[in-house]
Amino acid sequence: MALIHDNLPYMDNDDLYHGKPTNHKVYDEDVAVLAFAFEHVAVSTEGVSASRVVCAIGELAKSIGTEGLVAGQVVDIDSEGVANVGLETLEFIHVHKTTTLCWGQ
Repeated sequence: MALIHDNLPYMDNDDLYHGKPTNHKVYDEDVAVLAFAFEHVAVSTEGVSASRVVCAIGELAKSIGTEGLVAGQVVDIDSEGVANVGLETLEFIHVHKTTTLCWGQ
C-alpha cells in the first residue's frame, strides 16, 4: 500500500507500476491518499489478538471505508466545481463524512 503514495505526483510521479496504471491514475490522487490512510489504521495492531483485529477492522471498514467516510469524501471531491449540488448529495456527504465515523453505521 505504501507504493500508492510512492507513485503519487508529489513523490515519484509514476504512471505505471509493473506495466499497469498506478492507483492515482485509475482512481485519482485523492482516492489514493484515502486508501493509504485506511491501510495505516489497519496495520497498527501490534500486541492485539487476531480475532480482535479482525472485528475492529470490520467495524472500521463499515464506518471509514467505501460505505462510510471514504464514500462521503469521494462524493465531496466529485462535487467540486459542480454549480448546483443537490440537497440529497450534500446530506450524503455530511452524513458519510461525519456521522458514520462518530457513531458507526
